[in-house]
Amino acid sequence: MKLPGRLSAAIDVLQLIEERHLPAKNALAEWGRANRFAGSKDRAAIGNLVFDILRNKSSLAWEMDDDSPRALTLAGAVHLWGEDVDELSHAFEEDKFAPATITEKEKKSLTTKRDEVAPAWVSANIPEWLYHAVSAQFKDGFEAEARAFSERAPIDIRVNTLKSNREKLQNAFSKYNANETAFSPFGLRLPAALKEKKSPNIEADAEHGKGWFEVQDEGSQIASLLTGAKEGDQVLDYCAGAGGKTLALSSIMNNKGQIHAYDADKHRLRPIFERLKRAGCRNVQTLEAGNEAQLELLKNNMDIVLVDAPCTGTGTWRRHPDAKWRLSEKSLEDRQNEQREVLRKAAGHVKPGGKLVYVTCSLLPSENKEQVETFLSEEQAFTPLKFKEQWQQSGNNAELKSATGDDVFLTLTPNTHKTDGFFIAILQKQG
Repeated sequence: MKLPGRLSAAIDVLQLIEERHLPAKNALAEWGRANRFAGSKDRAAIGNLVFDILRNKSSLAWEMDDDSPRALTLAGAVHLWGEDVDELSHAFEEDKFAPATITEKEKKSLTTKRDEVAPAWVSANIPEWLYHAVSAQFKDGFEAEARAFSERAPIDIRVNTLKSNREKLQNAFSKYNANETAFSPFGLRLPAALKEKKSPNIEADAEHGKGWFEVQDEGSQIASLLTGAKEGDQVLDYCAGAGGKTLALSSIMNNKGQIHAYDADKHRLRPIFERLKRAGCRNVQTLEAGNEAQLELLKNNMDIVLVDAPCTGTGTWRRHPDAKWRLSEKSLEDRQNEQREVLRKAAGHVKPGGKLVYVTCSLLPSENKEQVETFLSEEQAFTPLKFKEQWQQSGNNAELKSATGDDVFLTLTPNTHKTDGFFIAILQKQG
């Protein structure tokens, strides 16, 4: 497929998302099934453009004064991918698979900036109802933060030190231009693909099958390190999900001590078994999903309880840009209720002197600092620890600061740390 045909496909996919409220990945998959002539390079290019448009949806719609799939796609091709309007117009006329000819009105919108200044939430590409909550905590630096959330994310991997080391894997992945991450001593980063280029499917590489690495954002690696887990500890990963942080903790603990992996949802937990086997993790006991009777045996007995809480995922907007346009006040309220519940339950498993580590991949204060402050007001046996001191104690030399300027709770962002957005609070139970 040539560019005009790919743009036509992008319009169709955006139409599916709009009319049927499908997640972007589902809409792309459905388009692919209905158009099997499209090769893998075509599908990758179409997907890249759709995701780029969704990352910048409100600002593109503002420039066009039109939020239709066609207007967004034309604006994405010109403003994000750098296509020339006249060349694009000519290509449309020559390609039978192209969208309808570009009109003079569209050409004007594509080449002339509007006189009005766009509202702040539009420029930031954030839903209007969320803008203040997200931006207020960053003071004068939010413009840069917002721009970073509108860019593509790289691929981060965590080297599994039970089976390999960073130098060995970096040599193996020199073909992908892998570089060391700035904060995690176990991380490597592959740069994001540009324009229509396809990102490498590194989980198909032999090194993944051997258990040398897992795909994991550096922010998640930092959260695992900040637990302070060490050899011999008793650790409960209370919301283990597919096990990303469980595996990281097992590697940090050098397979010594005990990690109890639990999740209330058996479908989220299901992938952990193959991952543990591949990674060679021998100090992990996976509890039956939803079996709270098993959890009772761990009451007041854990050195560390990690709560990777259910959240809105606002910190992952680079990777899931369609999610920000689907998020509702009702779903935010539901997540907040779940967070209060899991914090309350998880706290009961921390032994005196032990730590409760609360993590979200969100940048909303109502899911983060406000949630923790509410918990601390109700559970006075816990006190917050300064993340910088915990970071230094973990033996990491890279200077780590919070994007919000907070010296107690850590907020990671794409702009400040080049990671996904994360919030991390470390709470100690008085002993």
